[in-house]
Amino acid sequence: MSRKWKIISVLALVLIALQLLRPSIPNKPATAEIQAPPEVKQVLEKGCYSCHSDQAKLAWFDQVVPAYWLVRHDVLTAREHLDFSTLGAKPAAVQKAKLYEAVNMIQLGAMPLPQFAALHPEARLTADDVATLKAYLHPWGALPVQAEAPGSSSAVHGFAPLAAVAPALNGVAFEPAFPEWGLVSITDRGDNNTFRFVLGNDVAMQAIASGKITPWPDGTKFAKVAWKKQLGADGIVRPGDYAQVEFMIKDAGRYKSTDGWGWARWVGPDWKPYGANAEFVNECTGCHQPVRRNDFVYTLPITASHVDGAEIVNNRAALPAGLPYQPLGWRPVTEYVDPKTLTTAALFGNDEAMRAVKAWNASGRSGTPAYGAGSVLALVTWAQRDDPHWFGARVPDLPRTVEFLSIGARGSPDAYRRFAGSGLNEEHVDAQASLPREGWMRGLTPVELPR
Repeated sequence: MSRKWKIISVLALVLIALQLLRPSIPNKPATAEIQAPPEVKQVLEKGCYSCHSDQAKLAWFDQVVPAYWLVRHDVLTAREHLDFSTLGAKPAAVQKAKLYEAVNMIQLGAMPLPQFAALHPEARLTADDVATLKAYLHPWGALPVQAEAPGSSSAVHGFAPLAAVAPALNGVAFEPAFPEWGLVSITDRGDNNTFRFVLGNDVAMQAIASGKITPWPDGTKFAKVAWKKQLGADGIVRPGDYAQVEFMIKDAGRYKSTDGWGWARWVGPDWKPYGANAEFVNECTGCHQPVRRNDFVYTLPITASHVDGAEIVNNRAALPAGLPYQPLGWRPVTEYVDPKTLTTAALFGNDEAMRAVKAWNASGRSGTPAYGAGSVLALVTWAQRDDPHWFGARVPDLPRTVEFLSIGARGSPDAYRRFAGSGLNEEHVDAQASLPREGWMRGLTPVELPR
């Protein structure tokens, strides 16, 4: 026998011997399968169940070692993150949240895994399949009308002291300065009925202003602050009860094992660390994998700076330089959505206005802040568009109006100015006609946040 055939024979024997090293992939009947209509389950069975259920379906070539080892690893990892065979045991809201995440993984091309879909083309979901999932989730259904009168706040909590908040269960420290950070963007979430401010520290805001965010520099810190949505009798949706804050902290060396970011979440006004143990971070890193090309950041910062690449920043929502003030550089006071006009608005205040907000917050949040002389409020209203990164969310689109209210000294009139249209040109507004808008801006209740 020639040397060539001896080598082939040895390799064949080794390959045959390796087939005996086959740790099992447990297959068992579903104990609590996801609760969904038949057409939805059919789509999930087609594109997801091979890995994300307790009944793995392997092709003949998946059975061959060493490919089998890779497949087994992928299946067991997939089940840890999402198992449709047991998901039905969780509350309906959790089931839908997992489906939202699945839809976003699919539409961003992260699932099914590209290497899996290449060998298993039958697992690819069509546009109609994705449409079936989206129709079932229906994120923009009607909210129940709350009892609160327009402009009033929801139940107010006393926040625990920021300086005493315990670290997250993975060791990431709390960031007590986050209420003073700048606004990166706002988000209207229909998937979980929350509003969000995405705030950034000075490093983040400087990177946004310069367009140097691919990748984000070390020292970048984000706070994603969420409030439950509250629909008033006037049809306007406002922030209600405070829900949670999530942090992303960029330190490529320290957090190398989690994509260069430190991830953390604290829930409720008592700042309870999220999760049962440090493994909660796997939820964060897994969820953000589809936007790894954007350095794992979903948010599109509102900025006029140009950044190469598709849908990395939100230039459409930026404000022109010719306005008398640049409110996006101020601190946000609150936000709201008008579902009838599909617009979202945010109220901003200059330093003097924010001092009034802090004093009002410290005094028990009764009524609305007493804005003194020198305070300037800015109400920016944008059209809304679907978030290109997250199905079930909407973000600001083109600005519709910018309104400024400068508070005069005692005995002096306030000054109201309105900018509108495609170029945000100033409109003449009669002093008497401006009074309802002035009252609207003064009467907006700040979001519940430690100040």
